[in-house]
Amino acid sequence: MHIPHNLFKRRLREGGQQFGAWHTMGGGQQAELLAVAGYDWVLIDSEHGAMEVTDVLPVLQGLSGFPDCAPVVRIAENDTALIKRHLDQGAQTLMVPMVHSAQAARAAVAAMRYAPEGVRGMNGITRASRFGAVSDYVAQAASELCLIVQIESRAGMDALEEIAAVPGVDAVFIGPADLAADMGYPGNLAVPEVEAAVLDGFARLKALDMPSGIITLDEAALRRYIAAGSRFTALGIDAAWLMAAARASLARFQDI
Repeated sequence: MHIPHNLFKRRLREGGQQFGAWHTMGGGQQAELLAVAGYDWVLIDSEHGAMEVTDVLPVLQGLSGFPDCAPVVRIAENDTALIKRHLDQGAQTLMVPMVHSAQAARAAVAAMRYAPEGVRGMNGITRASRFGAVSDYVAQAASELCLIVQIESRAGMDALEEIAAVPGVDAVFIGPADLAADMGYPGNLAVPEVEAAVLDGFARLKALDMPSGIITLDEAALRRYIAAGSRFTALGIDAAWLMAAARASLARFQDI
């Protein structure tokens, strides 16, 4: 048996745009709905979503039935044990939040690699290896794993080139909400200074030929970021979409 191919990583290498959706509410069916809707990737958010490691597993299982939609798991923090557990249960693409330095990026890479290149713990009988059916999983694993580091601070932006140059970093995701807060504008992503910083980040990453991505609920800003070089772009969040639809439906009947 062969190791599953990482569709998201392959598409990054091919270039072009991948549109994604943020899954925060938990449960495999909600993620399946996003896959059915046609998104190229679904972000399973275990940083801010109410999902522990074991809650991510049924979402991965649900999305496995949709070969054109790639799961991306955002872990809670840059932690070796967390990375190991998500990889062992079959996640192939991880987004690591709050990466402020090249040192932090190197730690994430090491956590995703077996020795001697890294520190990932050995276990040959996991869902990732198809419970041992992929006989050479240890040798193949790194080629199908994808690491996205999330830059969401002034320190991270200052070190952007150093972070992007770390071997094993496959893509960079700019987090505008935390970046805005770190710049002194909490909750205000639209201020010109924040947008200028984001656009500058995209220009610098494009010059390095490093795939980059972003999420924002401001559609006009999203279009500007896509034009600037965002190559894996999240168009919205499940909870936000549900709330907007629920409010709109109620509003249409409140005058009765």
